[in-house]
Amino acid sequence: MPELPEVETVRRGLTQLVKGAQIKSVDVIYPKMLNVDAQTFIDCLSGSTINQIDRRGKYLLFRLNNGHTVVSHLRMEGKYDVETDGEKPDKHTHIIMHLTDGRELRYNDSRKFGRMYLIKNGDEHTLSGIGTIGPEPTETDLTFDYMKSIMNKSRGKIKPFLLNQDHIAGLGNIYTDEVLWMSKIHPEQPTNLISDDQIKVLRRNIIDEIALAIKGHGTTVHSYSNAFGEAGEFQSQLHVYGKKGQPCERCGTPIEKIKVAQRGTSFCPNCQRVVGVDD
Repeated sequence: MPELPEVETVRRGLTQLVKGAQIKSVDVIYPKMLNVDAQTFIDCLSGSTINQIDRRGKYLLFRLNNGHTVVSHLRMEGKYDVETDGEKPDKHTHIIMHLTDGRELRYNDSRKFGRMYLIKNGDEHTLSGIGTIGPEPTETDLTFDYMKSIMNKSRGKIKPFLLNQDHIAGLGNIYTDEVLWMSKIHPEQPTNLISDDQIKVLRRNIIDEIALAIKGHGTTVHSYSNAFGEAGEFQSQLHVYGKKGQPCERCGTPIEKIKVAQRGTSFCPNCQRVVGVDD
């Protein structure tokens, strides 16, 4: 699933490609991905202009000039690309926005898990998921006081805590494993037993790692590509994700992979140990 850096990279590419473009007409090939009926979606988008494209966590928000927003969640395999109008669509193309300049903005999704929500501007809070999403992982939004407050209240394990979008926006399996390794915190460490000093380190690593991943245009492990059809570049900078059996960069201990909250989880059993829990 694309995480925050990948979605932000897509947003930046789409901003270059289609910001200011006018939508002439729309083809809805897979209407089940919409929160409204296909004709309502078509009628609202046809004739509108894409004023700007925002992002909140893993959601893209296409701001139209008619007072509406299309909220898009890519889920597992969702992708956008821009093609010349009239070129044969891919078999996984589910939405086509025909632009007045002779191009098409296409949404492709081999798994059909992605979703689009047509809402009025300012109604994002009414959508399940985006309405309760936590702060962005930035210096300004993700404060130490906030992290300490919510972490001290949680008796769950730290990995599922970080994956919960209500706590912090945009973290997924890849970057959660990475920041926990960087912070020397075991993925099964009870969240409320993490010290203030460790919280400070974790906060810094979350902010820095996400910024670096955005700079590296995201991570391509399976099939992610940006709006230009290009793979990410950050996979070469991963320390632990996908490296089962390889030596830890810090201590040389082989990286292990376990299941935490039903998610494959890579960590160093030497550098990352559960602490503060009685045997």
